[in-house]
Amino acid sequence: MLRIPVLLLCCLAGPAAAATVYKCIENGRPSYSDRPCGRTAVQLPAASSGADPETLARLARQSALVQDIEGARALREQKAARDAARTERAAAVQRRRCDKLRLEAKWAGEDAARAAKDDAGAARVKAKRQAEALAAECPP
Repeated sequence: MLRIPVLLLCCLAGPAAAATVYKCIENGRPSYSDRPCGRTAVQLPAASSGADPETLARLARQSALVQDIEGARALREQKAARDAARTERAAAVQRRRCDKLRLEAKWAGEDAARAAKDDAGAARVKAKRQAEALAAECPP
């Protein structure tokens, strides 16, 4: 995303940075300078003065479009992160609820095993109902 504004800046700054460039060959190696460096200096042709206004306008439109697309992508990613966090919280609540139902079913079963003969029927019904509630909310 940073490339397009930098490219636009380079296109706009191109004419200001245009200067005479000299190419020199010293000891078999080329070097470039803004001043002549001896008798072997060759003046290089000046670079073009930059892009035409139509190209600059198109580049600006494309830059704005890229920023809009990146902004929309960032919003989608934020929404997805919020949705994922919400889903994780809901799953944690469901796990806690299931853990609580498992404990209640376990305790009801223990109460039914310990109940006296006259209370055993009521305790078994309670244990059965706890088991059914657990099965309905928390499939195995």
